[in-house]
Formats: sequence, C-alpha cells, structure tokens
Amino acid sequence: MARNDGVDRISARNVNLSSGKIGNTQRHNEREKESYTNPDIVPERSNFNIHFKTPADDYEKMFAQMEADKVISTRGLKEDANLYGELIFDVNSAYFHNHGGYEFAKQFYEDAYKAAVEIVGGEQYILSAVMHADERNRAMSEALKKDVYHYHMHVAYIPVVEKKILWSKRCKDPSLVGTVKETVMQVSSSKKWISKPALDEGGNPILQKNGKPVLRKSYSVLQDDFFRFMRAAGYDDVERGERGSSEEHLTVTQFKVEQEQHRLEELNAAKTETQAEILHLQEEKIDTQNEAKEAKARLDDLAPKLNKMEMLAAQYSNDPEKILPEAGALECARAYREKKVKPLLAGIVKVLRSVYHAYLDLVSKFERLQSSYNREVSKNNTLSDRLEDVVSENRVLRNAAENYERVSRAYGPERVAATVEAIKRQEQTEKEQKRVARQQHDRVSR
Repeated sequence: MARNDGVDRISARNVNLSSGKIGNTQRHNEREKESYTNPDIVPERSNFNIHFKTPADDYEKMFAQMEADKVISTRGLKEDANLYGELIFDVNSAYFHNHGGYEFAKQFYEDAYKAAVEIVGGEQYILSAVMHADERNRAMSEALKKDVYHYHMHVAYIPVVEKKILWSKRCKDPSLVGTVKETVMQVSSSKKWISKPALDEGGNPILQKNGKPVLRKSYSVLQDDFFRFMRAAGYDDVERGERGSSEEHLTVTQFKVEQEQHRLEELNAAKTETQAEILHLQEEKIDTQNEAKEAKARLDDLAPKLNKMEMLAAQYSNDPEKILPEAGALECARAYREKKVKPLLAGIVKVLRSVYHAYLDLVSKFERLQSSYNREVSKNNTLSDRLEDVVSENRVLRNAAENYERVSRAYGPERVAATVEAIKRQEQTEKEQKRVARQQHDRVSR
C-alpha cells in the first residue's frame, strides 16, 4: 500500500496458481485478451512491454514438455495442487518518473529479473518474464497534466524444490536400501514457500516461550531477499516495502488511527475501482447490443437470398422433357443431340454447379452469423447480470465508507480505532476458545 510519505519502496509478491487459473494469468501477462476490466490499460502501448524471457509456447504446454523431458516431477501431487507461481515486482510510479521513466524502468527490471532467477532457483523454471509499460497511473497523470505510466514486472514460473528419492526395502540389493536412488526437482508451492526460522544477530534461532523457533513468513523472506539483491545492484535510494517496523516510532494511538485511515482509503479505492468497472461494463454492454443488432440485420438481409437460391435451383430441376428444345422437321437425331441437347445440358450443369457452390457458401455464412448472433445475445444477458452485481457491490462499498466517516466524526478517530481493536481482540479470544473446545471434544471422541 502506498504511504504517500515521499519514500520510494520496492515490493515483491508471490501468487500460487493452479492449472485452472494459469490460463487467465497468461492472457493478462501476454496481453492476449480482447478487453480488460482495468480501465488504465492502454492497448496501444502494448508494444512498449518488454520480455526478459519470452515464453516458447503456451504456459501449460511448456509445463507438459518440461515434465515429459523430466526437468520437473509431479510425482505424488494432488489434482488441485498449485503447479505454477507468479512473482510480481513493483515500485511506486514516482520513482521511475523521477529517474527518467521508461529507459530507467527497463534497466531496473532487467536487474530485478536476475533476482527472480535466483529466487526461483534457475532460469529454466521461468516460463515468462515481462515488464508492463502500458498501464497508466491516473492520479499522477491528472496531477502532472501528462501521461505517467506504472512500470512493474510479472514473472510466471514453476515452483520446484530438490527431492531425493531413496531405494525402498523392495530393492534386491540390501546395501542400497535407504540410500539415494535419484534426485528430482519436485513441483511444490508449499515447500518452495515454507516459513523459515527467525535468527538473531548471532545467527541463532529466536525461540518462543515454549521453546519452539519463531518462524518468519516465507513472503517476508521474499521481500528481504529482493530488497538485498536490488540494494547490491546499486539501487540504494529505495526502501523495503511493507515493513511493519516502519511505524515503531509512532505512538500506539497514532498507529491505530493511521491503520483505520488506511482501511478507509482501501474502501474508497475499492469503490473507485468498482465505479470504473461499472462504466466499462456499461460500454461493453452497449457494444454487445450493437453487435447483436448488426448480426441480426445481416441475417435478415441474407435470408431472402437463400430463398432465391433455392428457387433458382428448383427452376433447373424440372423434367428434362419440358426444357429440351424441339427437333426440326428434317433434323436427324445425331444432329439434334450434338447441336442442341448437349450444349443446353452443358450450360445447365455449369449453372447448377455454380448455384450449388454459391448456395453452400451462403448457408455456411448464414449459420456462422446465426451462431455469432446467439453468442452476442448470450453475452449481453451475462453482462446485464454482472452489471447489476457490480452496481450492488458499489452501493455496499459506498454505504460502508459513508458510515465509517459518520462514526469517525461523531466519536473521533481515536475512539473508533480503540473500539475496533477491542472488537478484534474479543473475536480473537472467542476464536481461540472455540479452537480449544474443538480440541477437547476431539480428545474425548478419541
């Protein structure tokens, strides 16, 4: 979250993805979508996006090929396991704007990509790495009266850990049992991002009262690793993002008030985003309705042509006796056949073939238009439902923000913050009591 304190902060986030979600990630990262819900994406600038690693194929096909080549192993994984990961590297827009913009951002993320290779464990496990330069920072653009773009990088990868496969007791050679049979790179998000023990200044584990080590969340470790790497690369004018200790010099009351203010900002941001999505959906709905009308008009225009084509085919399907010319009084059968019948039939066959091919083309075109029209009508209905949901969601967000502001004005932000904290503590206490009760129940049941 931006703090608006003039300090430039870098951040690294990780998202675990299943097979069902990786397709949407690919379409977003590689800009394969026809339209985007984010109104700040400028498709005309997509050529400014930079690949530090270009995908060799579809993400899922690359995964399948690596598995076939035994570069990775999925042995023992569940069907719904997270097979993919995405790292998102980011810095506030002002940092790049103040350092020269696009060219500086390219160099920064080229160095960030090197950090990604180390974090992932090797470039061979990275499917794609792309810097987006086509997303406009609306607030800065309006403030500076010129376009400012938000540069960030997406790295799609396969999370792997080294796994040793041991010889089992079924091995015919007893001396090999328990020894390493082979080492594979196992796909595993949970083990790749396992929490690590926190260390003191002497490098020793920090222990809790019960003697167990204090664990540092894996994503906190990710932030530290990325920050250290970028500092070592020469970017000494940025700070680590999302550091909890940055508030340590604030009084407790100040800190609580700021936290509640951040929540209000999040509500307002969500409301703004929802309103933008409403506008986008309304525009998309209008476009869909226009496309449906256009398809219907083309269908209406094509239908009579099909009828005329069928009539024409029927006209040349009459009894040959009715359309053959009469023989002359002194005309022999051979001359009649060669000079009148054969030319006439050849002409009829030629016309029928032409009519038949034209008829097939029109039928095919008619069916495609009918299918397109049905899709647009279905899409329009779906957009109408989605629009109603978003409008309702926006109404809820607006009410929440307005109610919060009313309560803050009536009781003061400090009192509101203290009340919220008390409620949270009460909820945590009740949650802990329920957990203890469940444990006691389970012990009694066993």
